[in-house]
Formats: sequence, structure tokens, C-alpha cells
Amino acid sequence: SSGINAEYGVAEPFLVENMHPTVIIAAYRQALEDAVDMMRNDVAKSVDINNREEMIKIIKSSLGTKFMKGWNDLACGIALDAVKCVNIDDKGGYKEIDIKRYAKVEKVPGGSIEMSEILDGVMFNKDVTHTGMKRRIENPRIVMLDCNLEYKKGESQTNMEFMQETDFRKILQLEENYIKEICDDIIALKPDLVLTEKGVSDLAQHFLLKAGISAIRRLRKSDMNRVARAVGGQIVHRTEELKESDVGTECGLFEIKKFGDEYFTFLTKCKNPKACTILLRGASKDVLMEVERNLQDAMNVARNVMLDPFLVPGGGAVEAALAHRLNEKSKAIQGVGQWPYRALAEALKVIPKTLMQNCGVNTIRTMTNLTAKHATSGPTWGVDGETGNIVDMEEFGVWDTLQVKSQVLKTAIETAILLLRIDDIVSGVKKQSDIDAEKMAGKFQPAPQEPAEE
Repeated sequence: SSGINAEYGVAEPFLVENMHPTVIIAAYRQALEDAVDMMRNDVAKSVDINNREEMIKIIKSSLGTKFMKGWNDLACGIALDAVKCVNIDDKGGYKEIDIKRYAKVEKVPGGSIEMSEILDGVMFNKDVTHTGMKRRIENPRIVMLDCNLEYKKGESQTNMEFMQETDFRKILQLEENYIKEICDDIIALKPDLVLTEKGVSDLAQHFLLKAGISAIRRLRKSDMNRVARAVGGQIVHRTEELKESDVGTECGLFEIKKFGDEYFTFLTKCKNPKACTILLRGASKDVLMEVERNLQDAMNVARNVMLDPFLVPGGGAVEAALAHRLNEKSKAIQGVGQWPYRALAEALKVIPKTLMQNCGVNTIRTMTNLTAKHATSGPTWGVDGETGNIVDMEEFGVWDTLQVKSQVLKTAIETAILLLRIDDIVSGVKKQSDIDAEKMAGKFQPAPQEPAEE
């Protein structure tokens, strides 16, 4: 918001001098285009996303001031592994990193933060439906269903009339046969584990137990999608349609563990999982919530870098570099448009200036030194956010992702343009200054108050 205020604020003198808003807007648009171009081609440096050390160093700079600073290596490692796990990069140019849907954070109170880990598979808060079912299976064959393993009830209310007592038995037998057919369809594929989003009746449990199959019911849709991406296979909507290719076979271990009073199902040691679960441990819920927020920040940084592997120097360096370059370029612009163009370049300096003010140093002197550095040395000089000294961000190790920085710049300048397009604000309320002026002239008479009803 400080960028928007600065960019809108520097336009005010031109409006006072009756320069038309469209002239200012044209200059701003040109400056934005040049700034984004300069940022990518002159200031940004490319990153090798396969270099783990370099990636962790980048993610660390996003956690430097947060609660997880003490567990930097652990958090950065988890964030990077999670993003790499859910990264889908087709040869056709399609790229997707959906951390919200496929990198689930599961918070389990108890234990210490050091016990947090990323699983090579998924976990969810469920137990088997029958106590006699196996709770640990190696290399399981997994069937995923989206249908009830119980007798279907009619969509509308149904009444039945029985003429003989044997008819009622026939109905019960039909229900039993229907469930047996469903279970036989499943058992034919010889799975070790059945997961379903709906319910499993007692009779279905009995048939599955006899066949040595473990069953877990009422999984969330989102959990089921993660399981499908982790273990392979497909989610099936009717048991009659089950075929061998629908069975998930890429899971190395199914086991159920107990944390406190809760049972958790683990599907781990997956061969090539495209979904994962991050297991967070911590002393209390508040600690876990804070750890999750920090981890989300770290994962977003990793995702941004992997989608667009370019970085720009932090600590106000990129703004100072752009201000210097735009200032130089404004000298070649003809006509009145050069003044708003140059004013926008000056407005960008609000970021390094604010950093200097926060440290309590002499803003004018330090800003002059920073401008001189950018004129002579290079684009990586910025402000140390703790001491206020001018440092080389290459050595200092503070970097921002190009994607975020260019988005910030676009948002700030485009919002300023949006405000400049507003000629005047029509308001139904009188300005306080007008009311005061009328009072002074004796014109303003307050409305008489109506007597209160008894």
C-alpha cells in the first residue's frame, strides 16, 4: 500500500498544474512496462531449481523473521520436498503445483517440533471398520470406491405390503445377496485394502473380513484424491466397473498408528507419489497453527521459484535499481510525459527509505549513498533491515522472487492509474469544511430537534 500511496501521491502536483490524467496514465503505463522489462532482463538472476542447497537458501530468507527460524533447516527441507512432490511437469508444457489440494498439513498435538516430517505418501485420521481387520500390510493392493457398500435405499419413500411372512424373508435375502454381489466384485480383484467415501454395512464388513481385506469408510473426497495420486489407480463409482488398472499398487506400506486417543492411517513408501502429507508435531494447538502458517509461506516461496526460476535482490535493492534505470531512461523521453515518468521512478524509493526509517538512520544521507552505489556498482546494493547499513544483497543473502516483485509493482501502478481515472467523487454528505464555512457566515442552522414522544 505504501507503493500505491507514493505513486498516486507523486501525480498530485501534475494534476494541480492542469496536466491531463491521460498524459500521466500514459507515462505510468510506459514506466510499468519498462520497469517489468528491466527487472527481468537487467536485475533478476536465474536459479537452478535442481540445486537443493541454493533452493533452501532462498526459502530460508522467507523464514528469517518468523517463529520457525530456530528450525530453519527442517522447515525448508519439508517445504521444498512437498513442492517437488506435487510438481507435475508434462512434456507438452503443462505445469501444475497445487500445494493447497495435494500437500495436506496434518497437525497432531504432542511431541516436539523436531518430530515433524514429510511422508512419502499420505495419512488421514481414520481406523479400520472392524477390529479383526489387519492394521499393517506391506505392498498392499488398494481399491478406492465412491459408493456405498450397503443396501441402496430408494430415492423416494417406499412402502411395501407383504401377503405372507416368507415374503419379508425374501426381501431380506435380496438385500443380503445384493451386498454379497458387491463384495464379490471387490474380492475378485484380490485387494488388501478397500477405501470408500461412503458407508460400509456390517454384512459387507463380514464378507471382506472373511476374505482378509481391511476396509476404511467415510473418507473425505479431498483425502481420496490425494490417495489416488499417491498410490496410483482410479477412484471407482460402481463395483461392477472395477478392473485391474483401477487398483493402486504403488504403496509400499499400509499401517495404522495411534497418537494419543486417535488412530491415524498411513499409506507410505510410495514409489512415485504426486501427493503428500506433512505431519506436524508440537506442544499445543497454538504452536501447530503458527508452524503451519510459516510452512505455507515457505511452500509458496518454493512454488513461485519453481514456476518462474528468477530472483531479484531484496532489502530495497530492486526498487533502488529500477529508480536509477527509469531516471536515466526518462532523459530520452520527449514532451511533458517525462515528468510523471521521472516522478514514478522517485516514488519507488519509498521502499528503501522506509527500511532506513525503521532502523533509525539518517534517511537523506543513506539514500544518497545508495543512489550513488547503484550509479557506479550494480543492482544488488540494498539496506540491511537491522542496522540500516548499505550492503550487497549477493553476499547478504536476501532475495525476493521475481514473480512476486513484478506482481507488487503491477498492482501498485495499476491501482494508481485506476485512481487517476476518477475525476471527482459524488457524495451525499456535506464536507466538514463547507459546514464550518457556513457556520462562520451565519447561514448554517442546525435542524430543530423533534420533541420526544411520551
